[in-house]
Amino acid sequence: MIQNMFMAIGLLLIGFVLLMKGADFFVEGASSVAKQFKIPALVIGMTIVALGTSLPELSVSVAASLRGSNALAISNVLGSNLFNLMVVLGASALIIPLSVDEDVIKKDLPFSMFAALLLLVIGATTGKIGFVAGVIFLVLFLSFIVNMVLRAMKARHEGKETAMEQQEEKEAEDIKIHPIWLSIIFIVGGACAIKFGGDFVVDSAVYIAKFFGVSETLIGLTIVACGTSLPELATSLAAAKKNELDMAVGNAVGSNVFNILAILGVAAVLTPVAMTMENVIDAIVLLVFSAIIWLFAKKQGKLDRKAGGLMVLLYVIYLVYICIR
Repeated sequence: MIQNMFMAIGLLLIGFVLLMKGADFFVEGASSVAKQFKIPALVIGMTIVALGTSLPELSVSVAASLRGSNALAISNVLGSNLFNLMVVLGASALIIPLSVDEDVIKKDLPFSMFAALLLLVIGATTGKIGFVAGVIFLVLFLSFIVNMVLRAMKARHEGKETAMEQQEEKEAEDIKIHPIWLSIIFIVGGACAIKFGGDFVVDSAVYIAKFFGVSETLIGLTIVACGTSLPELATSLAAAKKNELDMAVGNAVGSNVFNILAILGVAAVLTPVAMTMENVIDAIVLLVFSAIIWLFAKKQGKLDRKAGGLMVLLYVIYLVYICIR
């Protein structure tokens, strides 16, 4: 039994590595193909590059949903969003106060809260995220992406690009153009790594939950959510250290929108995702935490060290709560 437990932990770590490296290869291959088709670097940066950090969550939640581990599928999304908001942004703000772009305060954060509210309402009233809800989520996500790209193109034309938009465009420009055959290998190889990484994480997480006699929801909210959110944490901490302050906030908020609308949308279209009362409570916590951050940003125009400390503290309190409930 102990030997199997160590094997499960090993597979979990291997799964996380496959998810991260697979996402990197997939983004590089897809961006290379997009550049060869003369798609503007700004568009590539705001879509392929920006969404690359959320591919691990997508793989895990879809794999969990297809395997009938719905508790893991939805708790991974909610846990990742809570981690992004309270730990990723909180830790970044502790390094250096984060300025929050006006568009993030007026549009992106409210839209992120709307997505969380929609998830809460649908889940609480129907007890699941079904096919129709999944389609609605995906349509809303596409409209969000189109709106972001159009806003970025307009800002670029007016010379008012945000640091996040400039950085994502720069990352897209820096990606090398590979031969088509090599790009395809990157895309296919990356996709395979993401797929198997997701399978390893789901299987290991389910085994660990059974071994310790805890719920898949708890494992999804903690170990799995933190593991799949590592790209967002690394990106935002690097942005904070480089003084690219509004990029850190925009990165986390955009990832949260992707997690709810795209990941749960895809998972629900493939198979209905059940939503338990625990999930409903976690969605309420996500909505409350989002409102707190929005109020901080709206009042101060930034997230200072005091706000960052409070955010991390609230997350720790939430962790204690989910462990004892």
